[in-house]
Amino acid sequence: MTDFAARRTMMVDTQVRPSDVTRFPIIEAMLAVPRESYVPANKREAAYVGENLDLGQGRVMLDPRTLAKMLDTLDIQPDEMVLDLGCGLGYSAAVIARLAEAVVAVEEDAELAAEAQATLSAEGVDNAAVISGPLAEGAAKHGPYDAIMVEGAVEHLPAGLAAQLKDGGRIAAIFMEGALGVCRIGYKLDGGLTWRFAFNASAPVLPGFEKNRAFVL
Repeated sequence: MTDFAARRTMMVDTQVRPSDVTRFPIIEAMLAVPRESYVPANKREAAYVGENLDLGQGRVMLDPRTLAKMLDTLDIQPDEMVLDLGCGLGYSAAVIARLAEAVVAVEEDAELAAEAQATLSAEGVDNAAVISGPLAEGAAKHGPYDAIMVEGAVEHLPAGLAAQLKDGGRIAAIFMEGALGVCRIGYKLDGGLTWRFAFNASAPVLPGFEKNRAFVL
């Protein structure tokens, strides 16, 4: 019988804390949420490895360090509403749900979305809802949001997503530049986004976030 609780503690002690993630709510959330429940059944043994976990169809669950550091830089507060784009099987939504007042998670693949919602419900996460639809469109009708988390990489950010952020809100995304990627945090002030470098990270580019190759600026 695999001791997933021990693996969870080891994940936090070896992947999260050494990456300068010290906010107690994030540590507590990652110790509490059973990551193995939110991966494909045949990947449960690999749930706590320190790399992106393949979910199929070019999608991944972000590695624990990357997720923790993105959450650390977003600094989500208990009274905030968060949009989680590309939630996969729901792990990120479950973690964010412990930090925020409510989470709206979007998943493009209808089967993934249904499975994510079922798992969240089974795990008693009642302040997160999963919506099936194009990731690049977000979920405007439930916004505006205090924070947006993009669970994968982007080459550009669709303008409509920035419009779903409250003024003073934050967005975290990994920008791929060739083989290398950087996580940046965008701050919305007076209707515009100001981006700041956060840390190096990489992930597959999400559908709808690719650069249009036909245009060269």
